[in-house]
Amino acid sequence: MSTPPCYLISKSKGILDERIIQLEARLTSCTLCPRQCKVNRLEGALGYCQAPAELIISSVFAHYGEESPLVGVGGSGTIFLTHCNLKCLFCQNYEISMKGEGTRYSHKDLAAAMIDLQQAGCHNINFVTPTHYVPRILRGLSLAIDEGLSIPLVYNCSGYESLEVVKLLDGIVDIYMPDIKFLKQELSDRYCNAPDYPDVVKDVIKEMQRQVGDLVMDGRGIAQRGLLIRHLLMPSLSENTKDVLNFIRQEISCDAFVNIMAQYHPCYQASRFQEISRRPTLKEYNEAVEYARAIGLKRARPK
Repeated sequence: MSTPPCYLISKSKGILDERIIQLEARLTSCTLCPRQCKVNRLEGALGYCQAPAELIISSVFAHYGEESPLVGVGGSGTIFLTHCNLKCLFCQNYEISMKGEGTRYSHKDLAAAMIDLQQAGCHNINFVTPTHYVPRILRGLSLAIDEGLSIPLVYNCSGYESLEVVKLLDGIVDIYMPDIKFLKQELSDRYCNAPDYPDVVKDVIKEMQRQVGDLVMDGRGIAQRGLLIRHLLMPSLSENTKDVLNFIRQEISCDAFVNIMAQYHPCYQASRFQEISRRPTLKEYNEAVEYARAIGLKRARPK
């Protein structure tokens, strides 16, 4: 039997509404992410992410290309949000993350979209790049709960999160799905203009694990709660990949669900850097998967 989403309990106890108030207060001097821009987004100022205070959404659909525990038979109810606080120079969705292509949504529009995805048979609501819109997302979530939303909430992010904000999501998010990109400062500085990324992502992943634990699935193999970690394998960066996998094994869990992704291809400004201006080789990919298994990551798998 499926476990009810944790946000239903938080809503019934008034916790969700309290968290919304706390998070919306951060918009007046925005500290929703580690960039700490401290601009007043409620008055129209834009920070590093370039996102306005109100939601802009690129697409809403049943996604069948996500990890199998999210997809099942009905798909993952994916909501792609525009803009991004990390802005990787190799971004494969730069039209959305950099250019902000999308449609403005109100809280009611978002709630209706979530209900539509549930009614279409999706197994979860999957917010992609939610970091800079968290207060508005939770406002829409509260309305959707009133309309009968009852499927797990997925927080699909880059891992470059405010630890304080992630703590405020305790009891609201059922499934965290961060991508641990780099654990070498020089790489995160070079490709993401975020030299603090390695330290930030380590603390954030530990907090996510504390909140939801290892990924738990129902009898159908559908994810209900837990941490699902992604790592985008990049060319020429095998030592970084080993650092990521060792961190997961040693400091998170040997039972962590880890998806080693091979779909990297040079996009946006990747051609500026010779070492990442190609796709990973099959040899690089196989070595990463074999290394994960060799160190005892029991649920590491390719995709």
